[in-house]
Amino acid sequence: MGYKNKLLLFCLVTFCCLIFVSFNVANGDGIANGKIYTLELDRWKVSNKGNNALETTKGINQALQWAKEQGYTTFYVPAGIYLIDKESRINMVNDITFELDKEAILQKEANGKERYELLYIGPGTKNVTLKGGTYRGDKDVHDYFKKDSPYTSGTHEGGYGILANGAINLNIDDVKAENFTGDGLCIGASATMIDELYKGDFESGSIASNGALIPNNNKIRSKFSLEKMMTNEQSTFVIDHVQNLSSSEYDVFFYKKNGTFLSRLSAQKVTNSTITIPKEANYIYLVFDETTTDKLYIELWNKVITEKVTVKNSEFAFNRRQGITVGGAKDVLIINNIIHDTKGAAPQSGIDVEAGFFQNKDIVIKDNKFYNNAAYDVILFDGKDAIVEGNIMGSKGAIGLAISEPFTGALVKNNHFDRTRIMAYHDATFIGNKINDSLTYFTGPNIKIEDMVFTDALFSISSKDPFGVTASNITIQNNNKKKDSGLSIWGKPVHLKNITIIGQPAFRAISGGVEGGSIFENLKITGYNPETGLDLPRGTYNNCEFVAAKGGKDGPKINLAGKYEFNNCSFKNYAIGLHIGHKDAIVTIENSDFQVMGDAVGISAQAANKVEIVNNFITANGLTRKDIPLIKVNNYWQKERNYDVAEVLIKENTIISNLDEAIGISTIYSGINAPVSNGAKIPNNNGFKFPNNNG
Repeated sequence: MGYKNKLLLFCLVTFCCLIFVSFNVANGDGIANGKIYTLELDRWKVSNKGNNALETTKGINQALQWAKEQGYTTFYVPAGIYLIDKESRINMVNDITFELDKEAILQKEANGKERYELLYIGPGTKNVTLKGGTYRGDKDVHDYFKKDSPYTSGTHEGGYGILANGAINLNIDDVKAENFTGDGLCIGASATMIDELYKGDFESGSIASNGALIPNNNKIRSKFSLEKMMTNEQSTFVIDHVQNLSSSEYDVFFYKKNGTFLSRLSAQKVTNSTITIPKEANYIYLVFDETTTDKLYIELWNKVITEKVTVKNSEFAFNRRQGITVGGAKDVLIINNIIHDTKGAAPQSGIDVEAGFFQNKDIVIKDNKFYNNAAYDVILFDGKDAIVEGNIMGSKGAIGLAISEPFTGALVKNNHFDRTRIMAYHDATFIGNKINDSLTYFTGPNIKIEDMVFTDALFSISSKDPFGVTASNITIQNNNKKKDSGLSIWGKPVHLKNITIIGQPAFRAISGGVEGGSIFENLKITGYNPETGLDLPRGTYNNCEFVAAKGGKDGPKINLAGKYEFNNCSFKNYAIGLHIGHKDAIVTIENSDFQVMGDAVGISAQAANKVEIVNNFITANGLTRKDIPLIKVNNYWQKERNYDVAEVLIKENTIISNLDEAIGISTIYSGINAPVSNGAKIPNNNGFKFPNNNG
């Protein structure tokens, strides 16, 4: 046989052997494609017809365990409906991708349970990917009248589609979780009480730095075993539910089983300190600065949170409580998902970051779309350090974002709040966001708002602490004359810079009863409603502009007691340029410009404690009547009453009118007993630009 023929025969034999080996693997040990295992329905007695829930659930779990043992890295579920037993769930294994065909549905069997899971990823389970398919709950056929026990709440809000409790490195991609009585996805934690320490578990004494027990009448110590600890990669403990302990800190000493001292941790906080346990440690001593153990009680818990989670390209819809709950997790990225139609059990939120007994940290919520959620789109209830970026919060009438008091360190960036509200308590930075047809509620402290655009929306601030809220580079566009929009400020003083308000709202473009001391820099209000004017909050106004829309009868007003300062400001109006109307107002107007466009007064002081009008430029080129003064103290109807403008200083102003006989300054109606020496001071250097000054 020639060389070429021998070579051809060798290739044919090799090819046939490969086919034979592949055939045997496929038929003997399952369908394998590299590291992919496709679920064999008959082999595991699994139904994809939506029946046989008990056998189907058992078969999937057995197949998962087998596939992992055989070294498969992907577990593929073909198209069909898989009914998951009401008494059970799918339990994930380590190091596997659980992939559903796009036409595959995992359906929870109808039940009356207050708590259930469809798929569970338990403590210490790691390197899991869930990909594709639909996870569907029994919401529409659930029995809400049954109870798991006489002591449960009966709310039936604990039905979870996917529940991760203490998992590590979890990826969820292109899945749909819908119609659950609770949450589509819960990224949570697990807790086990290690021990309870009572009075009798403590003894007097301390421990030296080398681990030796030593006497000390000012300290107490307690020993407990770690053998009750949950076996996982997160060997930690915390102290909780403390009673009758005055110490705020404690020391921890770690020992091997044979008594060898390992290490210690000093000055740990009694509350909120998570202690990492060395791998070799078998028992621990706690040492407290206490002299008595009377009625002392302490619990020690092993809390295992979920870490390193990505949820992307997925949909969470028609769930009763939440689309996604983050309830004890760290390093979570939720990106490019659609979350909608959450309704039925409080809080009814698209995403709720709320851990309670546990901790949330380093949460990123980015580029998601929310709509039709009944109460909230995103809640940051407790935890710290979150980024909320690039999302569309579109659940009309709901709260788009709520940042509660237990949460700190939120960065909220480049989101669109479409007809949804913002409620933020403290420790949050807002950059580059936009909101329309809604309102905000900021309380502080440590709230910072930058580069935000409001369209037909109310920018409302109620600062809890002085300057606890700051804002800069804000634009408020009022397009709808029937909508209450603009700027409203209450509470303690704030610092606002570069605020532009354009257009006519239904009422006033600015208002509020904020305490004195606020600072407004470069506030520009143009085209405001000339029928309602402006109700100016207390504070100092630097380089501000107030320009009314054409027509109307009202302008900026001072209706509150307290101190007002206007420096280098501009007033342009067809009605009164500035109205001062509270007997306890203290008003300084300096180096400012007034342009009166119609038959109106430039500055009218109807009531005040003190008014100073110094070095201003007042121009009235639209007067048709000679009896209208450009600066007026009180009015004709007050002349027979006791004065209510206590002190006035008017000097070094330039006043220009289109009428030669116009009145520059009028104090003749100041009221009965109006003081002269300490009252209306009108020096001769007011710089009138018309020949006849009647004042």
